[in-house]
Amino acid sequence: MKVGVVSLVGRPNAGKSTLLNSIIKEKVAITSDKPQTTRNNIQGIYNDNDSQIIFVDTPGIHKPKNKLGKFLNRESYSSLEGIDLVLFMLDASTPLGKGDEFILDKIKEENVNTFLILNKVDKIKKDELFNLILNYKDKYDFKEIIPISALKEKNIDELLKTVKEYLEDGERIYPEDLYTDKSIRFLISELIREKVLRKTREEVPHAVTVVLENYEEKKEAVIINAAIIVERDGIKKILVGHNGEMIKDIGTSARKDIENLVGKRVYLDLFVKTVNNWRDRDKYLVEFGFDENNFE
Repeated sequence: MKVGVVSLVGRPNAGKSTLLNSIIKEKVAITSDKPQTTRNNIQGIYNDNDSQIIFVDTPGIHKPKNKLGKFLNRESYSSLEGIDLVLFMLDASTPLGKGDEFILDKIKEENVNTFLILNKVDKIKKDELFNLILNYKDKYDFKEIIPISALKEKNIDELLKTVKEYLEDGERIYPEDLYTDKSIRFLISELIREKVLRKTREEVPHAVTVVLENYEEKKEAVIINAAIIVERDGIKKILVGHNGEMIKDIGTSARKDIENLVGKRVYLDLFVKTVNNWRDRDKYLVEFGFDENNFE
């Protein structure tokens, strides 16, 4: 049986979380069109008859503006240590940028087997893809260069087949029926945050996190109280909305996904709380679940 750990790295919005969900066939990582949607290393566990592959979705590497940003980068860097394979993802529809070059330099430092994954190839022409492959193949000793469309699930099976060829034989690390290492509470808080990301614009998504204040599982229902943490009262006003319409909309959308996750009726109570400048304050970063060792 082929067993190994594979890290997904790339700039924000390269499509790492979408790829993870496409591989696992479950909603493991939240997605949106906002940079830095992923804030923690999230493991998705792929199982079939002859393999178990632990895919690690990482925050997009970027120039940090606060302690939370530094945490996100360190989460991504840590995913390159002690793993079997790196999938370096690029958005094939956009030019190679300084951020991509920076990530590639980090990969070179680790000297680990690396695939170049050209995502979003559905957005470009075939001759453009051919030229991209020619241009990128000399950037590094990539073991493989694989074009995909994570959103449309194009070439995912071929990617999995090729990944297995680079893994060693071993025993399963996790039970066969487990598809992520994250807790139900974590997944629920992320589903709520996803709805905030999708329904708001500009500075709002980056200044928000979600904390579960209460999670009570009963025989036929789950009762959840969750705080949406924001940095300023102005953002709180946006999230509550006129006559509470925005917070109700967020709650309704989140509840549907949470019910699919837990398989029960869900009673979800959301409220918005202002914690000034929480992204730069160690106390609150720790309280909200970020590892204090990764702030500096």
